[in-house]
Amino acid sequence: MAIPQTFIQELLNRVDVVDVVGRYVQLKKGGANLMGLCPFHGEKSPSFSVSPTKQFYHCFGCGANGNAIGFLMEHAGMSFIEAVKDLAQQTGMQIPEDEASPQDRERAAQQRQRQVTLNSVLDKAAHAYIQQLKVTPRAVSYLKGRGLSGEVAKTFGLGYAPEGWRALAGVFPDYSDPLLVESGLVIEHADEKGADGESKRYDRFRDRIMFPIRNVKGECIGFGGRVLDQGEPKYLNSPETPVFSKGRELYGLFEARTAIRVAGYALVTEGYMDVVALAQLGFANCVATLGTACTPEHVQKLFRFTDSVVFSFDGDAAGRRAARKALDAALPLATDTRSVKFLFLPAEHDPDSFIRANGSEAFAQAVKEAVPLSRFLIDSAGADCDLATAEGRARMASQARPLWTALPDGALKRQLIGELAEGVALDSQDLLQLWQQPAGRGRSAETPRSRSPDGESRPGGQRSAYGAHAGATRRSNRTGGTRRGVASRADRAMGLLMVNARAWDSLSADDHAMLSQLSEAHAGAFAWLESQLNEHGPQSWAALREALRGHESETFICTQVDAVLLGAADTDSDAELSELAGVINQLRIDNLQRQSQALSEQGAHDPAALRRLQDINGRIKALKAGQPV
Repeated sequence: MAIPQTFIQELLNRVDVVDVVGRYVQLKKGGANLMGLCPFHGEKSPSFSVSPTKQFYHCFGCGANGNAIGFLMEHAGMSFIEAVKDLAQQTGMQIPEDEASPQDRERAAQQRQRQVTLNSVLDKAAHAYIQQLKVTPRAVSYLKGRGLSGEVAKTFGLGYAPEGWRALAGVFPDYSDPLLVESGLVIEHADEKGADGESKRYDRFRDRIMFPIRNVKGECIGFGGRVLDQGEPKYLNSPETPVFSKGRELYGLFEARTAIRVAGYALVTEGYMDVVALAQLGFANCVATLGTACTPEHVQKLFRFTDSVVFSFDGDAAGRRAARKALDAALPLATDTRSVKFLFLPAEHDPDSFIRANGSEAFAQAVKEAVPLSRFLIDSAGADCDLATAEGRARMASQARPLWTALPDGALKRQLIGELAEGVALDSQDLLQLWQQPAGRGRSAETPRSRSPDGESRPGGQRSAYGAHAGATRRSNRTGGTRRGVASRADRAMGLLMVNARAWDSLSADDHAMLSQLSEAHAGAFAWLESQLNEHGPQSWAALREALRGHESETFICTQVDAVLLGAADTDSDAELSELAGVINQLRIDNLQRQSQALSEQGAHDPAALRRLQDINGRIKALKAGQPV
């Protein structure tokens, strides 16, 4: 979504930064400004100032500063679009949606109102569960037995869902309200009828400790429930709803935001009881996935708050499997400025029991000594491989390829190719060349030759940056059509543009039109890139890669990007941009030459065609000479 700058300015003019910050920070009058404890670092005396006149916040301790949008992005972890939408909703402003039809805008408004209504229903249930906890000694005793204090229970809003099939009927006057089903609080069996002829309904959560799940804005979006005694399932989460998606939300993130910044890292565990128990024991920077494997969306959300994430798993086989899924999710986002580690506790311990048995300092030390992503990647690549045999090393090379390829380009990726090559007893360049080949085909014994952008063949020792990849074979894919042995200029242009997406805006409208007239596969890929940039602005390949998942052009595009990244150790972004300029220039020449051939026969009989032909040939000559046209 491209939001006009004029709208952003008008929005900031209408919003009061004091109100926005005041939702998260307790502010007190301090002269012309308001003061409070900084939410971005730990402090005991207020150094965080909010100016009503300047509509700006500033911390004299850590230097954090910005406007209302920046505060929501930094503190609440919202994206720019999410922050603008949040503020627009508060002020009643309508975000310009010029490309949307009136019907689409109406549907979007209804969807937003529907979400607000569901949040309200869930929040009402949360307050009811809190009240039930206060009057249920058995539930209080259970929490005390787990070592939890009343203060921690209050921080996380813990409650109790009483026994009985329709306890919520005493909370909501209309138990037949469809919102109760839509919010996941009530289960309805349409095929079963009660005595009144209506479909049977009953509460989803019964006789369970209730853990409200909040989004980064603090809104209740769902619940997790744990049985007090024996029973199945032991843990029960809300179902997927319009406001709750397990693949995108993390339990405890709202409560852990400030602690994550103070500690300098986020600790990801396997359950909400771990989060609450660790907060009680001094590790308030803890979050948990919600009964699902870690996803790229989870990791991306955490990286809004910190550059360091530690995943904590049990040391058993199930824990290793969960860690491997977390590795897959983290790889595309593991840039050189970020740290990802994996903590494997002894099989007999979870974080809570480990700290109680060994102390907080021992757990903090275990976190420091957690396995870094690079080590776990190599271990995962070599899993079940007998590296004493050629077959085992070959298997490791095959298993390492998708892991290494998923990493964004940078120093980490370039170092790892050397370590992986050493592990499989190959030279780094041999391993890269092996990975560039289609599956199941061996490398030609003949010395590879390459082609420069002008199509001339060069010996392998004198290849340009373009030629180093132009001879690379690529995998067949469902979008690109038949398999080709040599990458085309269009392939190379696509790979370079995806890796250097900012360069798209430097191309002319004629260049965009030219790229849209290539093969159907290429044109579709370039159209997708343009739409992503229009909606989200310049993005890294890691971000584009996530947006591409499940798209029909995914395999085709990734193949061309692989060809660029696999050779990135020999080049930098400036060299790639220079190469891109050369490839685009040659594509222009190719395009004009096709037009020239089509006009050559008409020129003998049509004066207008002859003039057009002469103009095109002049442009071809200028392009070959490196002159602007």
